[in-house]
Amino acid sequence: MDSKVNTQKYLNNILEKTYDAQRGYANAAEVTDHVDLKRWFAQQGAKRTQYAASLTSEMKGMKEKPEFDGSVTGDMHRGWMNLKAAFSSNKDETILEECLRGEKSAVEEYSEVLEHSKEMPQTVVTILTAQKDEIQSTINQIKRLEDIAEHLND
Repeated sequence: MDSKVNTQKYLNNILEKTYDAQRGYANAAEVTDHVDLKRWFAQQGAKRTQYAASLTSEMKGMKEKPEFDGSVTGDMHRGWMNLKAAFSSNKDETILEECLRGEKSAVEEYSEVLEHSKEMPQTVVTILTAQKDEIQSTINQIKRLEDIAEHLND
């Protein structure tokens, strides 16, 4: 398999996860009753929309075909998030736990793709690295939000 085909495959995998995250954050914003969390989830969803646009633009510039949909796994994860939230005594903490799990998975996916950075154009590597770093920062934010949500329930 040549590096162009590999790059397309890697980027489409990341795009799929990005669309899943965008939909997950939109779903979380709908499920929570907390105004500040609604806003934060919506901001995270908007970031993922920007991530997808950036990757899609890069792929089109390389004459590659970007995917425009999420995954069945992502759909199942959102369903699980809704179910857990419905039966949880602290819905916001449960939602944040699921967001954390999703973001950790995204960082792993980015890391796996970046292991093949020599096969990809430097512009793609730069975009992926920046997005991965931002997602890692989001993980830290979620952990702080979880602590706050936990104390609100005490």
